Amino acid sequence: MKKFLLMGFVSAMCWLGVAQAADVGAPRFEDFAVTDTFVGKAAKVRLVSADDKEYATRIREASRQKPNFAGHYVLASWGCGASCVSSVAIDAKTGRVTWLPFTVCCWDVDVQEPIEFRRDSRLLVVHGSRNEAGNGTYYYVLEKDDFKLVKAVEKAAKN
Repeated sequence: MKKFLLMGFVSAMCWLGVAQAADVGAPRFEDFAVTDTFVGKAAKVRLVSADDKEYATRIREASRQKPNFAGHYVLASWGCGASCVSSVAIDAKTGRVTWLPFTVCCWDVDVQEPIEFRRDSRLLVVHGSRNEAGNGTYYYVLEKDDFKLVKAVEKAAKN
């Protein structure tokens, strides 16, 4: 019995090592930490683009929330079809709306959230397909009201 438990433990450790090896070199939230966190009354949201105006109700509702991304942004997402989400970052300081430049869909069943983010980091991690193309994990950083791709880890196509 001890031999069986030891083999199971060794096997689990090997799989854990493989999983961690896959993440080697992946950007981490700590790599893009922010210290400037917004507290106070948020600026009135600025609806400028046609998309802003089309989704005005959702954006206004989201702008009333406390910042949850990159220190002073509210990141909000909503459904845009079956297993599809659209997202915006609303700057609580200025009211400016920045759209994620694609929709996200088709994430794996073991993924809890297709978009990961933190209040204390500018890093955004996207799991799945962007605009229904490709499939993998994509790392973006918010810089000057624009999402910049810093790394893409594509999954191998299934046969």
